[in-house]
Amino acid sequence: MRALVFLLLVALASARIYNRCEWAQILQSYGMDGYYGYSLANWVCLTQWESDFNTDATNYNSWDGSTDYGIFQINSRWWCDNGQGPTSNGCNIMCSELLTDDVGVAINCAKRIVRDPNGIGAWVAWRSHCRNRDLSSYVAGCGV
Repeated sequence: MRALVFLLLVALASARIYNRCEWAQILQSYGMDGYYGYSLANWVCLTQWESDFNTDATNYNSWDGSTDYGIFQINSRWWCDNGQGPTSNGCNIMCSELLTDDVGVAINCAKRIVRDPNGIGAWVAWRSHCRNRDLSSYVAGCGV
């Protein structure tokens, strides 16, 4: 029982939920403002709607058996390997690497995804909630 509690605490310690401004500053430090033509506000909007800034978020897609992972909700069918199904593994990473507070792996994979022909439109949340909208509120008051 102690081992189970310890493992649960370790798992919880590795995940993180960022606040909006903290996340905007991290994205900026990784060069995301203007990356492939997308403002910082686009990235903040995208990740708010995909995961609510939660590095431990997952979503199982029953329609194709894939799973979305981490703060960007990166899909296992195309971009990472979860060991459970066919994958293109376009980012050449294990999906579990997207579920930690070390967001560098997730950001680098997002950079790879946005270079794909679909661009930032690969994310349904961006198409539904961010595209063609005033996104200034997503970075307002953040000092970025």
